[in-house]
Amino acid sequence: MDFFIDTAHIEEIREAKAMGILDGVTTNPSLIAKTGKPFRTVIEEICGEVDGPVSVEVVSTETRGMVKEAKELVRISENIVVKIPITPDGLKALKALSQEGIQTNCTLIFSPIQALLAAKAGATYASPFVGRLDDISQDGMALVEQVLQIYDQYEMETRVIVASVRNPTHVLRAALMGADVVTVPFQVLRQLAQHPLTDIGLKKFLDDWAKVPSS
Repeated sequence: MDFFIDTAHIEEIREAKAMGILDGVTTNPSLIAKTGKPFRTVIEEICGEVDGPVSVEVVSTETRGMVKEAKELVRISENIVVKIPITPDGLKALKALSQEGIQTNCTLIFSPIQALLAAKAGATYASPFVGRLDDISQDGMALVEQVLQIYDQYEMETRVIVASVRNPTHVLRAALMGADVVTVPFQVLRQLAQHPLTDIGLKKFLDDWAKVPSS
């Protein structure tokens, strides 16, 4: 399973990269706005730091605008993946872009049928949003399981990115289900390596080491 970080902050990306587990980055307009930097500056910084896929979202809502934006985005860097929302216009854009060999990430997926349509339209990646479903008392990871089953059943090549991840349990369940990718906020990424027994064990080792005579 690949690990992407869901952020637009270059410091978080560099820290994740230093941890040796970073395979790619996902962003969106909200994350980029939080940086306070110009859009293109943020994207160029990220692409200069990351070798893997960098998902960047269009802001147009109609097909022609989405396709135009997508073509402009991929000129910034060859590792850009264009995020397209799962709407009727988005499906048309996915189809057009896939025919031109432009990689896409179909975003804001909340049902298995939406994911099926994304794959049929040629999306490179599909992003079911699990945390937002949990927020309305639905099981977001059940959606992921259904999407994986459908893709496997029909041998679809679209890769599943588990998105809107809120906690390490989401990551664990994604791994157990065989998801292709999980994209996580920096805070959750750090939590993955933490366990209270690890902290207790390390403290004991260091306390015992302090008792060893120096000569």
